[in-house]
Amino acid sequence: MHITVQGKQMNVGDALRTHVTNKLEDMNSKYFNHGTDANITFSKEGHGHGLIRAHISVRVGSSIMVMADAEEGDAYLAFDTAAEKAAKQLRRYKRRLRDHHDRLQRTPESDMLKARDYTLSSNDSDEEGDLPKGDEALVIAEMTTHIPTLTVSEAVMRLDLAHQNAFLFRSAKHGGINMVYRRADGNIGWVDPGLAASLPKASSKATTKAPAKKVATKKSAAKSNVKKLPAKKKAAAKKTTAKTARKRA
Repeated sequence: MHITVQGKQMNVGDALRTHVTNKLEDMNSKYFNHGTDANITFSKEGHGHGLIRAHISVRVGSSIMVMADAEEGDAYLAFDTAAEKAAKQLRRYKRRLRDHHDRLQRTPESDMLKARDYTLSSNDSDEEGDLPKGDEALVIAEMTTHIPTLTVSEAVMRLDLAHQNAFLFRSAKHGGINMVYRRADGNIGWVDPGLAASLPKASSKATTKAPAKKVATKKSAAKSNVKKLPAKKKAAAKKTTAKTARKRA
């Protein structure tokens, strides 16, 4: 593994370089054994408070990045703290990382989606004249990158290992572009446009139920067939019945 140790606005001695190299080589053989290169940068932070920041960036295989940072009052302590953070993540994903690396090794290059990666100006200036005109943002750097085909769990692992806020990938399920991102509440968000296309569409026509038909029973049918007599005929019938009863008596 190729290891580069550098300092920003500070000198890095041979003893510190040896300490960094030995620890990273030990981590490489212990956790993945296929790290290709590592960059460690020391810089002074804290605006006069005497803090030193150590940034570790290790490329595992051809595409996986492992990053960690720490700030301490001593360069050795800052590096050891950052290295422990990286080791903790590697212990967490050790088995999955090896399986993921083996699968990527078997993935043909034709399955990798190429894209252009642009770095845009942040436009921190307060002057309106310094802002770019039109809809085009100011591009200050560009490079070719590859969008990997991953499962959601693999994408979350890559997001966590690289300490990124968002990670773009192709869904291993349907091949569409997906994104996982770190939410403000600490959870991980997942954007999948392909999921919306697979949902059933609601019908625009409202369905109305036909009114239920009343089923007539034999009893109700019999009642409906009985003819009601007028009131006068009812009274006459009662008198006739009464006379007949007296004669019999």
